[in-house]
This record gives sequence, C-alpha cells and structure tokens, in this order.
Amino acid sequence: MSDPDRTPTQDTGVNDPTHEIEEEPRNPFDNPYFLPVLLGAFALWCGWDGFVSDKFADRPNTLWFNRIMFVLLGAGAAWLLAKARRESSGP
Repeated sequence: MSDPDRTPTQDTGVNDPTHEIEEEPRNPFDNPYFLPVLLGAFALWCGWDGFVSDKFADRPNTLWFNRIMFVLLGAGAAWLLAKARRESSGP
C-alpha cells in the first residue's frame, strides 16, 4: 500500500546515488592516503637495507635491488601523495 502522506513528487533519497554511498560503511582502504603511506614505508625499508644497513654487503644484487626500489617506490609514493592532496583539496 502507498503512504497517503507522501506525494509522488517527494524525493525519499532511495534512487539518489549519493544516498547509497553515504549509507555504506567506510573501508580503511578507501582512504586516498593509504597507498602513498604504504609505498613510502616500503621505500624507507628498501632505503634502509640499501644504504644504511650492511646486512647485504656481501650480496651486491640484493643491495642494488634495494637501492633501485627505494628510488622507484619513493617516486611512486610522492606522485600518489600529490594526487591524493589534489583530490582532497577539491576544485
């Protein structure tokens, strides 16, 4: 049965796509800063193993892998951080 108090022109928000988004629970992986922080942490880890620690001094392939990944992950983290800041600042 229909509600007599509601007219067909009243919007209940059921068909509104923004209404559905607001009702869904927040996922921590949806945060735009999640991936830049994760990549930055991995970059610091590779930088520590590649430049500071002498744990891989006897394995030059691993040492160079850590050094190259430090640069690549750091650049990716910086790019994603700038992108997240642009998205969160709005138009």
